[in-house]
Amino acid sequence: MSDAGPKQPPGPQSLVLFDGVCNLCNAAVQWLIARDSELRLRYASLQSEAARAALHAAGVEDPVALGDSIVFVDGSGVHVRSSAVIWIGAKLGFPYSLGKVTLLVPRPLRDAVYKYVARNRYRWFGRRAACMRPTPELASLFLDADEPTV
Repeated sequence: MSDAGPKQPPGPQSLVLFDGVCNLCNAAVQWLIARDSELRLRYASLQSEAARAALHAAGVEDPVALGDSIVFVDGSGVHVRSSAVIWIGAKLGFPYSLGKVTLLVPRPLRDAVYKYVARNRYRWFGRRAACMRPTPELASLFLDADEPTV
Protein backbone atom coordinates (compact mmCIF):
# COMPACT_ATOMS: atom_id res chain seq x y z
CA MET A 1 0.00 0.00 0.00
CA SER A 2 1.55 3.30 -1.03
CA ASP A 3 1.22 6.54 0.86
CA ALA A 4 -0.73 8.97 -1.29
CA GLY A 5 0.50 11.90 0.80
CA PRO A 6 -1.65 14.68 2.17
CA LYS A 7 -4.94 15.41 0.52
CA GLN A 8 -4.81 18.33 -1.84
CA PRO A 9 -7.61 20.87 -1.96
CA PRO A 10 -9.82 20.68 -5.04
CA GLY A 11 -9.65 23.14 -7.86
CA PRO A 12 -11.90 26.14 -8.32
CA GLN A 13 -14.78 23.89 -9.43
CA SER A 14 -15.71 23.72 -5.73
CA LEU A 15 -15.34 27.34 -4.70
CA VAL A 16 -17.25 29.18 -1.97
CA LEU A 17 -17.23 32.96 -2.35
CA PHE A 18 -18.37 34.87 0.72
CA ASP A 19 -18.62 38.38 2.11
CA GLY A 20 -15.24 38.70 3.80
CA VAL A 21 -16.31 41.44 6.22
CA CYS A 22 -19.51 39.74 7.40
CA ASN A 23 -19.26 37.98 10.76
CA LEU A 24 -22.05 35.55 9.84
CA CYS A 25 -20.31 34.66 6.57
CA ASN A 26 -16.96 34.18 8.29
CA ALA A 27 -18.57 31.94 10.92
CA ALA A 28 -20.21 29.93 8.13
CA VAL A 29 -16.84 29.44 6.43
CA GLN A 30 -15.32 28.25 9.72
CA TRP A 31 -18.27 25.86 10.14
CA LEU A 32 -17.73 24.50 6.60
CA ILE A 33 -14.00 24.02 7.12
CA ALA A 34 -14.64 22.09 10.34
CA ARG A 35 -16.97 19.69 8.49
CA ASP A 36 -15.07 19.35 5.22
CA SER A 37 -12.65 16.60 6.22
CA GLU A 38 -12.23 15.60 2.56
CA LEU A 39 -11.08 19.14 1.61
CA ARG A 40 -13.73 19.39 -1.10
CA LEU A 41 -14.12 23.17 -0.89
CA ARG A 42 -11.94 26.20 -1.49
CA TYR A 43 -12.77 29.74 -0.44
CA ALA A 44 -12.27 33.39 -1.33
CA SER A 45 -13.87 36.60 -0.18
CA LEU A 46 -16.12 38.29 -2.72
CA GLN A 47 -14.01 41.42 -2.28
CA SER A 48 -10.85 39.70 -3.57
CA GLU A 49 -9.18 39.69 -6.96
CA ALA A 50 -9.20 35.88 -6.78
CA ALA A 51 -13.00 35.89 -6.56
CA ARG A 52 -13.32 38.28 -9.50
CA ALA A 53 -10.97 36.10 -11.57
CA ALA A 54 -12.83 32.90 -10.64
CA LEU A 55 -16.18 34.45 -11.52
CA HIS A 56 -14.83 35.74 -14.81
CA ALA A 57 -13.48 32.25 -15.60
CA ALA A 58 -16.95 30.86 -14.80
CA GLY A 59 -18.52 33.26 -17.30
CA VAL A 60 -19.72 36.00 -14.95
CA GLU A 61 -18.81 39.27 -16.65
CA ASP A 62 -20.21 41.56 -13.95
CA PRO A 63 -19.72 40.14 -10.43
CA VAL A 64 -21.54 43.18 -8.98
CA ALA A 65 -24.71 41.87 -10.65
CA LEU A 66 -24.66 38.91 -8.23
CA GLY A 67 -25.35 41.28 -5.36
CA ASP A 68 -24.22 40.60 -1.83
CA SER A 69 -24.84 36.90 -2.10
CA ILE A 70 -22.88 33.84 -1.17
CA VAL A 71 -21.71 32.28 -4.40
CA PHE A 72 -20.80 28.67 -5.09
CA VAL A 73 -18.91 27.84 -8.26
CA ASP A 74 -18.74 24.18 -9.25
CA GLY A 75 -18.63 22.05 -12.36
CA SER A 76 -22.28 22.73 -13.09
CA GLY A 77 -22.02 26.52 -12.91
CA VAL A 78 -22.46 29.49 -10.64
CA HIS A 79 -25.02 29.22 -7.85
CA VAL A 80 -26.21 32.17 -5.74
CA ARG A 81 -28.29 32.81 -2.61
CA SER A 82 -30.26 29.80 -1.31
CA SER A 83 -29.15 27.58 -4.21
CA ALA A 84 -25.50 28.22 -3.29
CA VAL A 85 -26.16 27.23 0.32
CA ILE A 86 -27.94 24.03 -0.75
CA TRP A 87 -25.21 22.97 -3.21
CA ILE A 88 -22.45 23.73 -0.72
CA GLY A 89 -24.16 21.40 1.74
CA ALA A 90 -24.51 18.77 -0.96
CA LYS A 91 -20.78 18.99 -1.64
CA LEU A 92 -20.08 18.19 2.04
CA GLY A 93 -21.84 14.85 1.69
CA PHE A 94 -24.15 13.07 4.10
CA PRO A 95 -25.97 14.25 6.22
CA TYR A 96 -25.69 17.78 4.77
CA SER A 97 -26.54 16.57 1.27
CA LEU A 98 -30.05 15.80 2.52
CA GLY A 99 -30.64 19.55 2.25
CA LYS A 100 -31.05 19.04 -1.50
CA VAL A 101 -34.69 18.21 -0.84
CA THR A 102 -35.20 21.95 -0.24
CA LEU A 103 -34.66 22.42 -3.98
CA LEU A 104 -38.29 21.32 -4.21
CA VAL A 105 -39.25 24.62 -2.57
CA PRO A 106 -39.64 27.25 -5.29
CA ARG A 107 -36.54 29.43 -5.58
CA PRO A 108 -38.41 32.70 -5.00
CA LEU A 109 -39.55 31.42 -1.59
CA ARG A 110 -36.11 30.08 -0.67
CA ASP A 111 -34.44 33.28 -1.82
CA ALA A 112 -36.92 35.44 0.10
CA VAL A 113 -35.73 33.84 3.34
CA TYR A 114 -32.11 34.10 2.22
CA LYS A 115 -32.52 37.79 1.33
CA TYR A 116 -34.15 38.56 4.68
CA VAL A 117 -31.17 37.14 6.55
CA ALA A 118 -28.69 38.76 4.14
CA ARG A 119 -30.35 42.16 4.54
CA ASN A 120 -30.05 41.98 8.33
CA ARG A 121 -26.77 40.09 8.77
CA TYR A 122 -24.60 43.09 9.68
CA ARG A 123 -27.12 44.32 12.23
CA TRP A 124 -27.61 40.89 13.78
CA PHE A 125 -24.05 39.52 13.62
CA GLY A 126 -21.80 42.53 13.05
CA ARG A 127 -19.21 43.47 10.51
CA ARG A 128 -15.42 43.31 10.43
CA ALA A 129 -13.17 46.18 9.48
CA ALA A 130 -11.24 43.92 7.09
CA CYS A 131 -11.64 40.56 5.39
CA MET A 132 -10.80 37.42 7.32
CA ARG A 133 -7.22 36.18 7.00
CA PRO A 134 -6.81 32.39 7.12
CA THR A 135 -4.35 30.83 9.53
CA PRO A 136 -1.18 29.43 7.92
CA GLU A 137 -2.64 25.92 8.32
CA LEU A 138 -5.74 26.89 6.32
CA ALA A 139 -4.10 29.18 3.75
CA SER A 140 -4.03 26.47 1.07
CA LEU A 141 -7.85 26.42 1.10
CA PHE A 142 -8.14 30.14 0.31
CA LEU A 143 -7.52 31.42 -3.21
CA ASP A 144 -7.01 34.92 -1.83
CA ALA A 145 -4.70 33.97 1.08
CA ASP A 146 -1.77 35.97 -0.27
CA GLU A 147 -3.74 39.07 -1.28
CA PRO A 148 -3.54 42.23 0.81
CA THR A 149 -6.33 42.65 3.35
CA VAL A 150 -9.33 44.56 1.97
